[in-house]
Amino acid sequence: MGVASEMTRGGRTKNRESGPERKCIATGEVRPKSELIRFVVGPDATLVPDLAGKLPGRGIWITASKTALETAMKKNIFHRAAKTQVSVSPTLVSDIEQQLARRVVDLISLSRKSGQAVSGYEKVKDVLFKETAEVLIQAEDGSSRGKSKLSTPHYGHYIGWLTADELGMAFGRQTVIHAALGAGGLTQRVVEEAQRLKGFRVRPTDAKTVAAAAGKEKRAR
Repeated sequence: MGVASEMTRGGRTKNRESGPERKCIATGEVRPKSELIRFVVGPDATLVPDLAGKLPGRGIWITASKTALETAMKKNIFHRAAKTQVSVSPTLVSDIEQQLARRVVDLISLSRKSGQAVSGYEKVKDVLFKETAEVLIQAEDGSSRGKSKLSTPHYGHYIGWLTADELGMAFGRQTVIHAALGAGGLTQRVVEEAQRLKGFRVRPTDAKTVAAAAGKEKRAR
């Protein structure tokens, strides 16, 4: 039996098992909470990003993308959504990008410590060959030639918008170009957080480049 699905107000087809959804104040689209960023208004009327979704207060939701956030700031949409004047930091976009990157790095680090993540070309190649990898991760500033020799696991995921330095931090090294995650553990959380970060680092016009570096996401080896 197939999973029931329905069309959201934003015109996107979502299955009913995708979890709680919220409406983006910038695009008007209804999306799963995992694809959005929550904000709350602090006691001093300052707009506060709530990446973990746990701060008290009425949530203001926006699609996790640089474009959506810049639109909300430019058009004063946060003020209208909050129904009051709020103070928005001029560095909000870059601040959120850095915070999201840190969350992804920390999750990968935890995955490494639990034995769910490996790094290095040969180790990654081995887990891909054994089909025990769920996610292929490659540094955006790594050699395109080297990265093209590894392909995304069939029905798996590709993350290609972290830097070699950021991946290095996750694995306790100076730099890392190739990494992979196994199924289970924190892998799904890594994928979700990385997708939110992607909205701040990968422009739509860059999508083909990212897919090519992965040997096409979802392609069998």
